[in-house]
Amino acid sequence: MDFSQVLAEKTDTILYKWVIAVRKDRRIESADDLSYTAIRDHIPDVLKAMVTVLSKSEDSDVKSIVTAGLQHGVLRAEQGFDPAEIAREYHLLRTVIFETIETDLLRVTPPGIIRSMRLIDATIDEAIARCFKSYVDERLRDLQYLYISLTLHNEELTRIVSANQEYLSQLAHDLKHPLTSIIGYSDLFLRQQRQKTEIEDSNLNLEHIERVLRNGRHLLSIINDVLEISRYDAGQIKLQPAPTNVRELINNVYEMLEPLAVKKNLKVAINCDRAPEQVFTDSLQLQQVVTNLVSNAIRYTKSGTISIVCQRLENDRIAPMLPTRDFLEENPSLVAKGNMAMILETPLGKSGYFAIAISDTGIGIAPEDQARIFEPYFRASSSNQPPLPDSTGLGLAIVYRLVKLLQGQINLVSQVGVGSTFIVTLPLQVEIS
Repeated sequence: MDFSQVLAEKTDTILYKWVIAVRKDRRIESADDLSYTAIRDHIPDVLKAMVTVLSKSEDSDVKSIVTAGLQHGVLRAEQGFDPAEIAREYHLLRTVIFETIETDLLRVTPPGIIRSMRLIDATIDEAIARCFKSYVDERLRDLQYLYISLTLHNEELTRIVSANQEYLSQLAHDLKHPLTSIIGYSDLFLRQQRQKTEIEDSNLNLEHIERVLRNGRHLLSIINDVLEISRYDAGQIKLQPAPTNVRELINNVYEMLEPLAVKKNLKVAINCDRAPEQVFTDSLQLQQVVTNLVSNAIRYTKSGTISIVCQRLENDRIAPMLPTRDFLEENPSLVAKGNMAMILETPLGKSGYFAIAISDTGIGIAPEDQARIFEPYFRASSSNQPPLPDSTGLGLAIVYRLVKLLQGQINLVSQVGVGSTFIVTLPLQVEIS
């Protein structure tokens, strides 16, 4: 029996079963939000090469295996897979292949079975080896880029630290732990590379790279926030207003942050029915404001719903900004406690305004902390909820400054254990000086 023909005929079945198996496997979380095509990737090329390897009449297509494995590793690195997940999906591929052709295998002699199994194993092993090689190379490129970025940022950070001595101690504390981890794991990885470790140590090396990248990205995020605050305080951020579709902007932020909400089983409800069709503002700064507030809501909410409401204001005042209907139906107690609505009687100005309200069912903010919540480096905490380890106290400070830059205002209504609502009020058209 020509197993290459059997495998060729059952390729589509194998692919379908394999994708289903990957989706169901809880140890491959990175595939949860990927499409069928994105999961399938270059596996069809691996199977095609396997067909030629099993064929007795064709030369083994080793080049196709190498190419497919290399491309698969690069893509999985871009998709955020970790090494264990990649190894797991190849294990599932091997299992699905043998389960699919099991009936056909039993029809041939034992030597034929052994030959076919060895060739299939060899093909998958080669694909895995090539995949991990390109995965490591891609991660090393990420590491190099991160190193360059950190070096450039460090030069500017050195300059601004001398002008901001008041918060130097807090900043040093925030930077110490991720920086120590980066240095330690980088040194360990480089020493292992110099010793030319054997291939069985590759998984350990990959874990080192992942930890370096994870801590490096966290450190870079802190530095970026510090630089953002410093640029604003130095008057270096200039508005670049242009016609902006607010509904589209909010939807873009939602699509970007949706995986974070899905990971925590949070529902995000959006209501832009009364939003203005178009505003004249700096879309980049407005998007950062919305992104910071929504990501904060997700971060500090363990269960429940995040609500995003946008509407044009009447009579230039903030009308009751209630969350979406879905949000209210799922959390009726919040309205009864008066936490999720705000009315400001102070006129905002002569021009038209719109507002964006972001509500959550999170931990809430104590009254004594609400007055300081927009101060740089301030992190609200309580006996029941200490500050999150990745919080620097800069996110809301950046939001406050950007809202002011956009000629608007931000207000907060919050209750501990109930949730918070941030309302950003902005002009329909910013004034250009």
